[in-house]
Amino acid sequence: MAALKGKTLFITGASRGIGLAIAKRAARDGANIAIVAKTAEPNPKLEGTIHSAAKEIEAAGGTALAIECDIRSEDDVARAVAQTVKRFGGIDICVNNASALSLTPIDKTEIKRFDLMFAVNTRGTFLTSKMCLPYLKRAENPHILMLSPPLDMHAKWFSGHVAYSIAKYGMSLCVLGLADELKKDGVAVNALWPRTTIATAAVKNILGGDKLMRMSRTPEIVGDAAYLVFNQPATSFTGQFLIDDTFLYETGGMRDFDSYRVDKSMPLAPDFFVPTETKPPPGVQIARLSELA
Repeated sequence: MAALKGKTLFITGASRGIGLAIAKRAARDGANIAIVAKTAEPNPKLEGTIHSAAKEIEAAGGTALAIECDIRSEDDVARAVAQTVKRFGGIDICVNNASALSLTPIDKTEIKRFDLMFAVNTRGTFLTSKMCLPYLKRAENPHILMLSPPLDMHAKWFSGHVAYSIAKYGMSLCVLGLADELKKDGVAVNALWPRTTIATAAVKNILGGDKLMRMSRTPEIVGDAAYLVFNQPATSFTGQFLIDDTFLYETGGMRDFDSYRVDKSMPLAPDFFVPTETKPPPGVQIARLSELA
């Protein structure tokens, strides 16, 4: 059964990577996808634009609407929401995927970079959720999903990149508060985070280059986990901080995760922010820190 057929998803940062993977998985059901992102023209350092993403979504079976939008701008987000509603008649699911990343210690963190991360990650998530909310309240099974980590308050997740961590945890704090605030409206608010690094432009260009890419999983694992979230009842499944493979294993019944590996000969690299007590599914081995060097 195509559970998302005819549903409308508003996805920030959907021109590539995880956002596009979530869009394409929903498209297989015949969903409508608003691709909300800044990249309208090709960039030699970044694969994909809102227009190339639209073609991939249409090819997967969905209906796409490419919207050039800077989620730092209230006017841009309001316009993007209005365009989506005009085209598709409403919004059923809001995915806050867009994020800015800079892993720098305090003395190397420029304040303009600090401001960028807060404007995109925390403020952008809050703004997008707020603008979509009137339409989500009218939807049959409405979900807001943040691509953000569990709130694991250990210094190791902050030291060396305080600005990024606070901005990213700001997204998760939105989950914590909004899940309770919107429970009366039947709008689910959850967070989803990958156990391992994901083969995206950020991993390749910022974190670790080709080696780390080979130690990563593909974005499809997050797309499949997000799809499973959207199929949960919004009135009861809310306020969750989910790790992709654990959620797919425990709720989705998945047992084979090898198909998501970029290179099966390489160990899997752990992502930031995954709590130590959150163990991987049986058979999943995560690399030791010595193997990442």
